[in-house]
Amino acid sequence: MEPDVDRPRVLRDRAEAGDLLGRRLIGLRSWNPLVLGVPRGGVTVARAIARALGADLDLLVVRKIGAPDFPEYGLGAVAEPDLVELDLERARREGYSREQLDPIVARARAEVDRRARELRSGRTIVPVEGRVVIVVDDGVATGGTMRAALRALRRRRPDRIVVALGVAPPDAIPALRAEADAVEVLRTPAHLSAVGEWFRDFAPVSDEEVRAILAAGRAPGNETGDRDREEPRSKG
Repeated sequence: MEPDVDRPRVLRDRAEAGDLLGRRLIGLRSWNPLVLGVPRGGVTVARAIARALGADLDLLVVRKIGAPDFPEYGLGAVAEPDLVELDLERARREGYSREQLDPIVARARAEVDRRARELRSGRTIVPVEGRVVIVVDDGVATGGTMRAALRALRRRRPDRIVVALGVAPPDAIPALRAEADAVEVLRTPAHLSAVGEWFRDFAPVSDEEVRAILAAGRAPGNETGDRDREEPRSKG
């Protein structure tokens, strides 16, 4: 699955991004995929993909593990359910000890747990083991947190992981491909200063909207589990 070359046209909104990605991923429909939206904006994109594929929809709650003195510098991520992916080798190169990072990891774990409980409203996490899983966000600026989240997700033993994004810089794609089996990106601008610049409507998504999307549960048209399967395209 190759990303498009850079295009000048911005996306209308997250729903359009989901519609376009759903068309690209339609070959996975027969595999009964699970679509995981990264809150908050990614959930709106994920809803449109799940509708197109008749797929189950759930969340992937993620929190960056930032450096002690520079929180924006990512050293890993925490992803539910209680999965920690920490680049200790890079942390040591930067001069950070595990003792310095432990409280940051603990706070990230607590935040992921809190956010998951708030957004799920008592719903249980959907198992991913043995399934084709599509991880969705509206975009990434560097892809570092997403890469760490994918490594954590892999430990839940899905059959395949597909990443679907509205926007990402070209230099982020190879690293994402190293963690996923396939990557779909709609816009790959050479100079990406902010994901929102590539959407005409990039209004904030509220927790209430995320809960309402999740409450819709199983997408229409995905009532049967037995389908003829065709091999999805592999990594690269």
